[in-house]
Amino acid sequence: MNTKLLNESVGKNQSFVVDIVRIEEVELDEMWSFVKKKSNQRWLWHAIDHNTHKVLAYHFGKRKDCVFRAFQKKLSCFDIDFYFTDDWGAYERHLPEQKHLIGKRYTQAIE
Repeated sequence: MNTKLLNESVGKNQSFVVDIVRIEEVELDEMWSFVKKKSNQRWLWHAIDHNTHKVLAYHFGKRKDCVFRAFQKKLSCFDIDFYFTDDWGAYERHLPEQKHLIGKRYTQAIE
């Protein structure tokens, strides 16, 4: 949701159309880079629709569970059935076990 656009439009009698999208399967992955020196790592988490390969969300930050939780919150509006990931621990700790599949077989597009 573009909150900046909504805040700018308050009181201007503008209407918005919102599409509610349900995503069945999502691929999640993370990649890293650094700022000035390798010890100052930053991570990009991204999610794509497994079937269309469209980007659904992304989030930058350190490789910590609290940052992953912020990323996960961005995905909460999609009512996702299955998450396909690698075996990084935060995925196992925070994604529902019955909706989480680990392995390279289902993450080829995002890799």
